Amino acid sequence: MIYQVKLPSCAYGGEGSMTKIKEIVAKEGSKKIVVFSDKGIAATGLLNLLTSELDATGVQYSVFSDCKPEPSYQQVEEVVEMVQGYECDLIIGIGGGSVMDAAKLASVLKGASYTIRDLLDDPAQAQKKVKTVMIPSTCGTGAEATCNAIVAIPEENSKKGIVNDSMIPDYVILDSRMIAKLPKAIVAATGVDALAHVVECYTSRKATPFSDTYAVEGAKLIFANIREAYENPDNMTAKNNMMLGAYYGGVAITASGTTAVHALSYPLGGKFHIAHGVSNAILFAHVMEFNKDACEDRLARLCDAVNPAMAGASASEKAQYIIDQIADIVKVTNIPTDLTQYGVTMDDLDFLVTAGSQQQRLLVNNMKELSLDDIRSIYLKVVK
Repeated sequence: MIYQVKLPSCAYGGEGSMTKIKEIVAKEGSKKIVVFSDKGIAATGLLNLLTSELDATGVQYSVFSDCKPEPSYQQVEEVVEMVQGYECDLIIGIGGGSVMDAAKLASVLKGASYTIRDLLDDPAQAQKKVKTVMIPSTCGTGAEATCNAIVAIPEENSKKGIVNDSMIPDYVILDSRMIAKLPKAIVAATGVDALAHVVECYTSRKATPFSDTYAVEGAKLIFANIREAYENPDNMTAKNNMMLGAYYGGVAITASGTTAVHALSYPLGGKFHIAHGVSNAILFAHVMEFNKDACEDRLARLCDAVNPAMAGASASEKAQYIIDQIADIVKVTNIPTDLTQYGVTMDDLDFLVTAGSQQQRLLVNNMKELSLDDIRSIYLKVVK
């Protein structure tokens, strides 16, 4: 078996690491920079953490803060079109996964002959045109480490990932000040998304020794810190650990891949516009319960890493412990456990089953094959 891991060229972590942007600008000899963000980042003052550092360098920069959450590919294309007329030698994405994905797409689309629609059909066309820096403002998407960009496809009521190594960021800054005042609901949703990344990658058919290393370390950090980061917003140690765990999850994705949790969540985001982390959280424990008999040994090993006190338990008990912990975290962080409040009804079941079954890029990674009836039974656990 030959395996590989793909990493950003340089990653900085720790509270205050935003100051490293000056070193990046100097190293790259940057003269003109485009910054991708969103209105929330600008309104909370978080953008100032970056712009104050850029101001100190004297570099020219332009800020585009029109990135939308959970965007369609058309919305991303509109933002990318806005920057086409700007000369730049560095692109910075500061925000959540949607912002960073837009910045990554801009880095391969600036001056290109292909469009996002072309990349949806053939992502291999993508080539990096401009170097990138990613600065996450949540503790979960892992977009700062991946070669993926996820966009909604309205005409299909679903989402799709554009995957190409050219989109792996060149620099990453994990400054926990970015999530110091993150709303608890977003700590929960993005944190559980990160937990899904590490658990899914560890139990993926494509798991490798490289991905296992990052997935296990990420799982240890997230299981141990997510409740504390949610319940005690001033605990910056917990938040630092969550950002690091989320980054590890992103690295694990590049070396392995997510599975049926993410596959079945895409139609929920695409049609019903449920936040990605929430849709994953609602499905997470149910999918892992379905998968348990096919990956019991892996879940048991993950339990050994997360909670060594379970050493004397059986493999089945250890696997169940991980699944129960996932369910408990969702409950403790007050994420909904079904789709009722999102207007999803039994009438939507056929659409969900069909759309979910079409996410073959991720379903092929699942240890256990899912039939249409299997997919239906999982959705039935969360559709009332």
